[in-house]
Amino acid sequence: MPNSRRSFLKKTTALAGGLAISSSLAAGVHNSVDDVIRIGLIGCGGRGTGAATQALSTSQNVRLVAMADAFRDRLDRSHKNIAGQLEDNDLAADRLSVSEEHKFVGFDGYQKVIELCDVVIIATPPGFRPIHFEAAVNANKHVFMEKPLAVDGPGVRKVLAAAEIAKQKKLNVVVGLQRHYQKLYTEGWVDMLQNGVIGDITASYVYWNSGGVWVRPREEGQTEMEYQMRNWYYFNWLCGDHINEQHIHNLDVGNWVKQAYPVMASGYGGRHMRNGKEHGEIFDHHFVEYTYEDGSKMISQCRHWKGCANKVTEAFVGTNGSAPAPGKIMTKSGYALLNHNARRDPNPYQTEHDVLFEAVAKGEYKFADAENGAKSTLTAILGRMATYSGQEVSWNKAMASKLDLSPGQFDFNAPPPVQPLESGFYPVPVPGETRVW
Repeated sequence: MPNSRRSFLKKTTALAGGLAISSSLAAGVHNSVDDVIRIGLIGCGGRGTGAATQALSTSQNVRLVAMADAFRDRLDRSHKNIAGQLEDNDLAADRLSVSEEHKFVGFDGYQKVIELCDVVIIATPPGFRPIHFEAAVNANKHVFMEKPLAVDGPGVRKVLAAAEIAKQKKLNVVVGLQRHYQKLYTEGWVDMLQNGVIGDITASYVYWNSGGVWVRPREEGQTEMEYQMRNWYYFNWLCGDHINEQHIHNLDVGNWVKQAYPVMASGYGGRHMRNGKEHGEIFDHHFVEYTYEDGSKMISQCRHWKGCANKVTEAFVGTNGSAPAPGKIMTKSGYALLNHNARRDPNPYQTEHDVLFEAVAKGEYKFADAENGAKSTLTAILGRMATYSGQEVSWNKAMASKLDLSPGQFDFNAPPPVQPLESGFYPVPVPGETRVW
């Protein structure tokens, strides 16, 4: 069973919304011979580039010293973009100190990056994150890791095991569920809801409805592995579907407010608008009803449909009032108990790096986000399992699932786990038939 409310509280007490552990515990100091905090970047796409720039924009004495990506062109583009951002923000150019010898390309480059740094930024496609996180923890490195943390049950279990080791070693781990570092959520809203200001929460509503993301055309001479790696968003072994890659943010807020994880999920989904060969195997919409142990429901919507109304938010209904949007709380009679104006709030993407690198610089242990990040990842996977199979799926079944989506070999000439049909389309999950555990 997922954590009870009481155990959830014990494990998710937050500093700026992050999972905090008393700063009085002495953390391992970073390994540099001087006071420079050496950063290594694994995964040089847009999010990795942004995370590295934000890390270099903190007030600490930081240097990016190593980078790795599966593709050299992405690494070079990332390096160039980071340099441009430093210049635009009037930051010292020497914060970007990656020599040619410390630019690594291929599936094993992460190992070399980890050897060279004090803090690892993990921003690879989600399917690689359990492997990279485990390696970073084994090497005694502090970690910033993007969400989601896995794409299947075995990956979640690997992250949870590494998270326990990270706690024992007092390694700071921040996960890119940045709402935990956003004033709109942390300046009263979540605390007030957790403390019963609207009574018992009977229903939660979470949404990520948008038009979808990029597609990268197939190029002549690409192996199937390279094509899927370039288009990682559309293959479950790499992404886990958009309910996992994007909607996890909102699902995580639902769990955070409820101080619990769901015990059951049921729902439906499919492909209506984004159903071409280029859209791989994932659905373009999911509707999931999650049930918590207390019987309350979380209603989840996410879709990728162009030209339709977009909605990315969370809302809650309680016995004595409602929270119609983040930062807003209303009584039953319509009186506003909270109406947070977020216009001047700091950027939470920057805040999560500010607090992480401050803790590392001071030798403090404050952040252990990986356990909650893994369980919110499993919440998304649980929803996908329900929509793909058409069955009611329990948390315990999802956590115990032995269905490993990873390939047998990480090599550009090796076959990926899913192959196109003769038509060029990829097999798509069929509710009632698809095996999900």
